[in-house]
Amino acid sequence: MDTRRTAMTLSGAAAGTLLLVMFTGLTTAGEGRFKLRELYPQEQIEQVLLSQDQWRPWPKWSERQAWEGLPAEVRKDLIAGGEAYLGYDWPALPATLFLEFARDGNRSRYEREHFARRSALTALAIAECVEGKGRFLDDVANGVWALCEESFWGVPAHIGAQKAGSGLPDYAEPIVDLFAAETSESLAWTSYLLGERLDEVSPLIRKRIALEIDRRVLTPCLERDFGWMGFRGGRVNNWNPWCNSNWLVSALLIEPDESRRVAAVAKIARSLDHFLDAYEDDGGCDEGPGYWGRAGASLYDCLDLLHSASDGAIDVYDKPLVQEIGRYIYRVHIADRYFVNFADASARVGIAASLVYRYGKSIGDDKLMAFGAHAFAESGGMAEAFEGKPGYGIGRYLAEIFGAAEIERAKAYAPLVRDVWMDGIQVMTARNREGSTKGLYVAAKGGHNAESHNHNDVGNFIIYIDGKPVIIDIGVETYSRKTFSSQRYEIWTMQSAYHSLPTIDGVMQAPGGQFAARDVRYKSDDRMAQLTLDIAGAYPEQARLKSWVRAITLNRGRDVTVVEDYTLTEAAGQITLSLMTPCSAVVGEAGQILLSASDRDDALARVIYDASKLTATIEVIDVEDGRLRSVWPEKTTRILLTAKKPALKDTWTLKVEPTKP
Repeated sequence: MDTRRTAMTLSGAAAGTLLLVMFTGLTTAGEGRFKLRELYPQEQIEQVLLSQDQWRPWPKWSERQAWEGLPAEVRKDLIAGGEAYLGYDWPALPATLFLEFARDGNRSRYEREHFARRSALTALAIAECVEGKGRFLDDVANGVWALCEESFWGVPAHIGAQKAGSGLPDYAEPIVDLFAAETSESLAWTSYLLGERLDEVSPLIRKRIALEIDRRVLTPCLERDFGWMGFRGGRVNNWNPWCNSNWLVSALLIEPDESRRVAAVAKIARSLDHFLDAYEDDGGCDEGPGYWGRAGASLYDCLDLLHSASDGAIDVYDKPLVQEIGRYIYRVHIADRYFVNFADASARVGIAASLVYRYGKSIGDDKLMAFGAHAFAESGGMAEAFEGKPGYGIGRYLAEIFGAAEIERAKAYAPLVRDVWMDGIQVMTARNREGSTKGLYVAAKGGHNAESHNHNDVGNFIIYIDGKPVIIDIGVETYSRKTFSSQRYEIWTMQSAYHSLPTIDGVMQAPGGQFAARDVRYKSDDRMAQLTLDIAGAYPEQARLKSWVRAITLNRGRDVTVVEDYTLTEAAGQITLSLMTPCSAVVGEAGQILLSASDRDDALARVIYDASKLTATIEVIDVEDGRLRSVWPEKTTRILLTAKKPALKDTWTLKVEPTKP
């Protein structure tokens, strides 16, 4: 896409610096981009890659000084974590449970048992490494054998990639999805860490691990091009670095043939190029912060492994794109565990604290390091970090375990950046002042409706006051068969009518890359921050929109103003503006809606609108889905501001302001 941008800086003693950016479409990759395949072709990888005997990423069980030298509270929690699974009754994964996804669309019941097995294995293997007395070995062996006996290491929702289609897995055609790759990684680390200790149970255990990893992951990945690799064309998402990071561990630790090991690493590097190519220069993750943990963060997993396995020879931490991808996660942080959650991301995110800290350390970003240390402290620090939290991936867990003492001592704070403009994904964020959650916070987006994990939400905005949600993006319900199907936009959370957007005679935004923002402009200074865009292009012709220019402005210390300037091509019977809020809403005096955190609380904010043009109604939505209930109250509110027989051309103004200064 040809993108023309202009930028200018204006100075003013009172206003500070005004940054104005205007562009006509999404940005394209700028100069200075790099290709891993060009920097590190297979011939060079062969020269710098350490052999399996040379590469010692983490201490093995036999290196007792390292394991016994861990802080006492960490050792205590890790051993207790394994003790919880002594004599563990490994959950059954029968065919009928696997078939539930194909039969009724439910994926969560199978996944619960699937992930429970992997969490148990992680806890047991790490506990044996820490204690070193053989007490956990039989249960580790049971876990390894249980996983190796599974017909498919992935989950039912992903089985459709096999030639046989959805249903039961075809044992004769191993396919590599996210969790087949994850399982391979966990078993590879288990074999690496415990080594000869597993032979004491049976010398066939490590042989079985190697055989299954080769059959299910190493050979298929080397010989086939799965969609997530990017070689077939199309835009890749978090699957790319996530799967690649686990394939990389498996190849580095398990592949016995050095030429195949090098070939796998080289193919992974080429595949990662497709992920990097999908990113704009701003490093923004259009999947949202919850997915950054397996998008940008998994990219770091890959780069960290490549750096370590080459003794530092493979190093791209100085590349601007790698750095910007890391910084994204603190740039979309609002307050506490709240993050900007456009697309399928949740508004509440638990970040991988140790990984964020290490990412910051690798790229030399003090703010990113501090943010990781802050998240570690907020989760309870070393005293609670390993209490009943094994997860199901061993690789990141090892980094947390051996990095706990360092991150505990590190400077910790949330950067709370005042202004962010990511022009590639067209997302702005702004708060009253740097380093504080007090007062107003707004985030808004342009973009298009073919983004990864897309919602039809071009022009959507969210507002927080004192770190509390006021106007929200509801997020996404628990995944089902419908979520990633042709029926996706039948789900209410995906529809523009359930975002902060207009609906014209029942016509909502449409999915597809052609439904995009136009004439996007951003500016900010010490007094304000503003995103202006024409969202008419996000609607189909049936909406009869010539233009809908929306200006979302944070007036620092005062309010958020949204000006809607629209022109219809022909008359409409009704236009409705929707606002989603977790607050209790009451229509007050003419032109005001009061928002309270609950029915018993004083009003937190007021929405001010022109009552001569718009009529306000309140719709209460019962939130029953477990994923949404983990973030929002059991009842959320949809505010509907309706204009009946609106003018062909008009301007409306909304304001959201705190009730207290």
